[in-house]
Amino acid sequence: MIPYLFATAMLLIGLYAIVARRNLIKIVIGVAITEYAVNLFLILLGYRAGGIPPILSKGMDLNKFAANSVDPLPQALTVTSIVIGLGVMALLAALVLRLYEKYGTLDESEIKRLKG
Repeated sequence: MIPYLFATAMLLIGLYAIVARRNLIKIVIGVAITEYAVNLFLILLGYRAGGIPPILSKGMDLNKFAANSVDPLPQALTVTSIVIGLGVMALLAALVLRLYEKYGTLDESEIKRLKG
């Protein structure tokens, strides 16, 4: 139960950083924290205490294997999420860099005011 609470706390911290902060770097960090929280939650969904890796070997009893193996779907979703998150972070970093080059500030309200 505690890992789920930790994932929820991370998600709330990330959402707070996205919504309440005005600095673009802090918003990008909030997006990263939110992404890590979602990945942690996906891993927790597939966790099973005393579970065995989902690799079938010769001579294994299929019923025992099905009852004790860990679900591989959340693992695959997490790997996919990590790859997509890397692309999103690269795009956000490039966007923040270009905004800083154009406006000379990372403050969101200042950028809106300079839009003219």
